[in-house]
Amino acid sequence: MNLTLLVWPAVARRLVLVGAVAWLALAGTAQAAIPIQHWTHASGARVYLVPSPSIPMLDVQLNFDGGSRRDPANQAGLASITAGLLLDGVAAQGAQPALDENQLGEAWADLGAQFGAQASDDRFSFSLRTLTEPELMRGAVALAARQMAAPAWPERIWQRDRERALAALKEAENRPGTHAGRAFSRAVYGQHPYGQDITPATLNAITVADMRSFYRRHVAACRAQVSLVGAIDRAQADQIVEQFMAAVKPHGCEPLPPVAEVAPLTQAVEQRLPFDAAQAQVLIGQPGVKRDDPDFFPLIVGNHILGGGGFVSRLTTEVREKRGLSYSVYSYFSPGLHAGAFQLGLSTRPDQADQAIAVAREVVQRFVAEGPTEAELQAAKDNLVNGFALRIDSNKKLLDNVSNIAWNDLPLDYLDRWTQKVQQVSLADIRRAFSRVIQPERMVTVVVGAKP
Repeated sequence: MNLTLLVWPAVARRLVLVGAVAWLALAGTAQAAIPIQHWTHASGARVYLVPSPSIPMLDVQLNFDGGSRRDPANQAGLASITAGLLLDGVAAQGAQPALDENQLGEAWADLGAQFGAQASDDRFSFSLRTLTEPELMRGAVALAARQMAAPAWPERIWQRDRERALAALKEAENRPGTHAGRAFSRAVYGQHPYGQDITPATLNAITVADMRSFYRRHVAACRAQVSLVGAIDRAQADQIVEQFMAAVKPHGCEPLPPVAEVAPLTQAVEQRLPFDAAQAQVLIGQPGVKRDDPDFFPLIVGNHILGGGGFVSRLTTEVREKRGLSYSVYSYFSPGLHAGAFQLGLSTRPDQADQAIAVAREVVQRFVAEGPTEAELQAAKDNLVNGFALRIDSNKKLLDNVSNIAWNDLPLDYLDRWTQKVQQVSLADIRRAFSRVIQPERMVTVVVGAKP
């Protein structure tokens, strides 16, 4: 299913060149203060703007509380399907004729712009990228607003895309990673929406009417968060936001029901699923933390040492380098509006799975009990701080960070203080945070394809 409209190749090359100029401009100022302007639009939308006048480009992201956590249990996938079909046509409006998916693609190609929609666990999002030459930007904003205001929801396209999605689900059954991920999510999240599976049954239960209803309920101006990065000023930003909010302002703004929190595990869970594959897939983990956890930075720095730092992590050293049990082993936290999973993953020869699991568990247990060394902590800080510029070295990356600030209600100087927050993490902070959050004796372990 198309989630992003591709630009005309000639214009795409121009955008790539402009992106390269953006990288040079941002790389030179990465350590300087990032001037995020914030205000509330008359519609209730919260707006965040970073003027970036060095290149003639604008990136916009709009976020709404309409991610997959809002999917009904019997219609898992509704949010992402709604986002996908929204891009496949617009209805006629006044003197403006209807446009099918091909005509829309041609219209975006003529503007040299990109427009997309997608749904994650928490967010329903729109994105727009356009050059800021006045005529092109006006046309791109108008077309994006039109798509938001009057999606066609073509039944014929949904029938086609559903068949494709069903075929993709069937094909995915041939991959051990599919079974591992599904079992892991169910065990970690239980009945929480984060763990819901998209299945043939849930896809067949979704109708175009369901998409319309979901869209009108969740994509409302009063709940919007709009982030803009580019060569515009506040007055221009407010005009753009006005057009977008007018497109969704007719939608209702009744309160959304609360979503329950992820329940903590009460005991260890181990599942071994047979699968004929050259490599056994192993996932180990538990519910982690929400994004607003006060120990966010100690957990991120600590996990960089444990398994998030690639070839310099403890897990890689013990599992790969010393014992040759896996080519790749990793760990990460995935904090969201609810407690996303802490996950450790690796693949190994089926006959080595038990040994790899034992080593990985021992590394986690020892890290939780003892924490890192001073040398490991300093190396992690150096790596994270020195790599910070790569987190904002393009308009798109900067936009992602600004959207993160908006969505999680972080301080406007969050990016300015990011390296300082990393530098302030102590050994005691990491030991305290990991001992509070991680319970090695109550982990989920899923193994797919190991020999008995």
